[in-house]
Amino acid sequence: MSRSLNKAILIGNVGGDPEVRTVGTGGRVATFSLATGRQWTDQSGNKQEKTEWHRCVVWNSGRGTGLADVVEKYVRKGEKVYVEGEIEYRQWQDKDGQTRYTTEIKVKELMLLGGRPGGTGMGDDMDGAPRRSAAPAAPRKAAAPAAGGDDFNDFPGALADDGDDLPF
Repeated sequence: MSRSLNKAILIGNVGGDPEVRTVGTGGRVATFSLATGRQWTDQSGNKQEKTEWHRCVVWNSGRGTGLADVVEKYVRKGEKVYVEGEIEYRQWQDKDGQTRYTTEIKVKELMLLGGRPGGTGMGDDMDGAPRRSAAPAAPRKAAAPAAGGDDFNDFPGALADDGDDLPF
């Protein structure tokens, strides 16, 4: 039997405040754009930069509060987030009969990667503590390191975490 895997892992900045809506079945869905970028030096020695935009879709799983509700409450434009999910390609007919295509990341896990400098309140809870994870119901995983990140505010809290499976 052959196996396959459809998995996307992205770390980037949110391009705009998420759009959240309720569908006919009562479920909720949040969508937002995520920018990832890369830099390199070309053969002439000039620095080059490219930004890729990803459409992220987050559904509530089951009844009650879900990940889409967490996105609505905490995710804002400009914030750095880690998302993990599946790549999905869809097509449909628009009102003019044209076939349209889209590529989406169906988000299964999301983590906020740091607050805003200066304590603007946007990256903090009501008590001023930085937010660590947007998916409290999901199993705890080790966060991927943010590229070039110098924000060690969460380090003392990581030492207090008893959810480790590490033998040392």
